[in-house]
Formats: sequence, C-alpha cells, structure tokens
Amino acid sequence: MIGSLFYLTVSRPDIIFSVSLHARFQKEPRRVHLTVVKHIFRYLMGISNLGLMFKRRESFRLISYCDVDYVGDKVERKNTKGSCHFIGDNLVTWICKKQGLIALSTS
Repeated sequence: MIGSLFYLTVSRPDIIFSVSLHARFQKEPRRVHLTVVKHIFRYLMGISNLGLMFKRRESFRLISYCDVDYVGDKVERKNTKGSCHFIGDNLVTWICKKQGLIALSTS
C-alpha cells in the first residue's frame, strides 16, 4: 500500500508528508498506521477529479519558496526541510526531506 502511495506522490504533492511519515513504520506497523493509510486512499478517491494544471503564460518568472520545521518530528526529533519552485503560476518541482542530523541550534 505504501509503495502504491509513493508512486502517486509524483503527481500528488499533497500526500507526500503523510506517506513518508507512515512509511517509517513499515517494519513494525500497528493498526493505527493501517487506518491512516486507508484514510489517505479514501482522501484520494474523494478528489480523483482534481489534478495539476499548467497554464500557458508569457512570463517565465522563476519563484522559489523554502522553509524548515525545527523539531516538528516528535518521533525522531529531526528537522524537516521543504521547498517548491514555480515558473509563472505553475508548480514545477518540490521537495520535502527529513534531515539526517539533529540540530541543537538554529544559528
């Protein structure tokens, strides 16, 4: 189930965080993890008619946003970084990644 959801994250950036969070528990899954994965599938079935649309514009302005969540992961206490890049009004790339190290300071 998690593998299928990871395949869908290529075109569905709205489920990346939830899928990657629950993929960490594949070694010892509990009933609550299965319940959440089923909830993600129900969410996807409810919005199957929605998708990404790229609008044609004359402006090809590149806009980037980034953010870091310090200690938002309550399980491992690691930082999560994310960024997204737009060309005009169109989202073209995004990333959400858990850092490998635990930061003790923001400086």
